[in-house]
Amino acid sequence: MRCKLPTGRWQRIRTVRRVAALFAARAGSGGTIPAKLMAGLQRAPRLHPAQRTESMFSIIIPTWNNLPYLRLVIDSLRRHSTHAHQIIVHVNDGSDGTLAWVRDEGIEHTASPGNIGICHAVNIAAARATRDYIVYMNDDMYCCPGWDDALVKRLAQMPADNLFMLSGTMIEPVDSGNPCVVVQNFGRDVESFRADDLVAAARGLVRADWRGATWPPTLVHRDWWHKVGGYSSELSPGMSSDNDFSMKLWDAGCRVFLGVGDSLVYHFQQKSTGKIVKNDGRRQFLNKWGMTQATFDRYYLRRGTAVEGGPAVGDPEQTGRLRRALLKSRIKRAFG
Repeated sequence: MRCKLPTGRWQRIRTVRRVAALFAARAGSGGTIPAKLMAGLQRAPRLHPAQRTESMFSIIIPTWNNLPYLRLVIDSLRRHSTHAHQIIVHVNDGSDGTLAWVRDEGIEHTASPGNIGICHAVNIAAARATRDYIVYMNDDMYCCPGWDDALVKRLAQMPADNLFMLSGTMIEPVDSGNPCVVVQNFGRDVESFRADDLVAAARGLVRADWRGATWPPTLVHRDWWHKVGGYSSELSPGMSSDNDFSMKLWDAGCRVFLGVGDSLVYHFQQKSTGKIVKNDGRRQFLNKWGMTQATFDRYYLRRGTAVEGGPAVGDPEQTGRLRRALLKSRIKRAFG
């Protein structure tokens, strides 16, 4: 009787091992193990759990009537991902055709009749995540080839308790002074975007890993996403919610906030957030945590600095500069 073997590299490896065990039992009774099966068994690699097919990413993408850009990011995920992933889109409103499009494409999605903001949207989508790792991605991004494999390779270096945050590295068309991004203009909108040129140039845009991961595309373990409560709804519609999420992880004991220099995504810069009424996220962050975002970024996350030694950072040294920064934060919180 013939049976259909499971597909996928890891499933095939497990099947080989199970069948080998059966033949081994036969060998103990005077039978033999076929040479081809033995060769396949010897070649079967030992994979880190994060590299197995069943442990790939749940990618959550909130969108608000931004269909041309959503099409781009979904197309890039399909074209340029090394591994299979669960993709979950949260559709805010969707009256521009987005809701109909995700349905026609068979894309897993959640939806709300109006714009409920980034925080609620990502939390609703994350509730449907089935993979071990959640990747939060903006809808105005385009993934370069191998973006996900670069993250998978770093997972083997992460703490055993899975308390860490990884981030891809953004390529942006305009220099905003952000030390964590690569500045290269491949188009500022869908109409002028040169995807083929970006893909051709991607290898030459790789940079060293960096500290201070906060912005999408970010990767965290699903357990820790839920343990810290996901994104904070009091920061809706979402300004400073990325920093707040990083601070919640820090408060839980996370000390790995690693930007991966060869996981590249193109970012069109504020195509998703440029059309909303923004909350005063910096003030809310200060009131909630007792320090400014700038203090947290500079002294705790060490944003934009080179990675020397292991991926983790220690608690900040209590220097005079840090003490002054914390004092200024307290004064600003008290007096505005």
